[in-house]
Amino acid sequence: MGTGTVLSVVLAVLAAGGITGTLVRAGRREAAAEKVRLAEQARIQAQQSLEAVWAMSPLEFEEYVAGLCRRDGCTEVRRVGAANDLGADVIGRLPDGRKLVVQCKRYAKHRTVGSPDLQKFNGTARSEHGADIPLFVASCKFTKQARAFAARHALVLVDIDLLGFWNSGTALSALLDLDIGRSGTNRKLAPDD
Repeated sequence: MGTGTVLSVVLAVLAAGGITGTLVRAGRREAAAEKVRLAEQARIQAQQSLEAVWAMSPLEFEEYVAGLCRRDGCTEVRRVGAANDLGADVIGRLPDGRKLVVQCKRYAKHRTVGSPDLQKFNGTARSEHGADIPLFVASCKFTKQARAFAARHALVLVDIDLLGFWNSGTALSALLDLDIGRSGTNRKLAPDD
């Protein structure tokens, strides 16, 4: 018997016994479980890598966000935050030329950003600064009401979890495409999380 014939016989026996289907299904379940495990591990590592963020001053946080924008190909990036900044802490251009206006809030991890902060930003990002993409970056979570407001007004939100992924190499362009109205959680982190 040739090698091809032996292989055909073995495959026929396995298929007849249902072993092939069982092995395929087990492999798929294992791959799905591994995907979930890796995603959770990445989320935890991203959050742990941000311990330094909570130690930054507000000005350092703005510089940090500006640096992430530059890393991802944004041009003309400058930190403009100061008293009377009208809600803009960082301004720049995305690689495709659209104007990016960023509001940064470096809060303690157990706090949340509410809808009033977003309402103020929404009132100035486009009208005062000409934003094509208004981006609000926070070192904590957004409330459910804030996320709903952002979804209605096409504001892009980056909370601490997304900031962790951005910090770990996820491109800003990927974050801009997320549906913040349905993503994330508004659960406050405990001070020692």
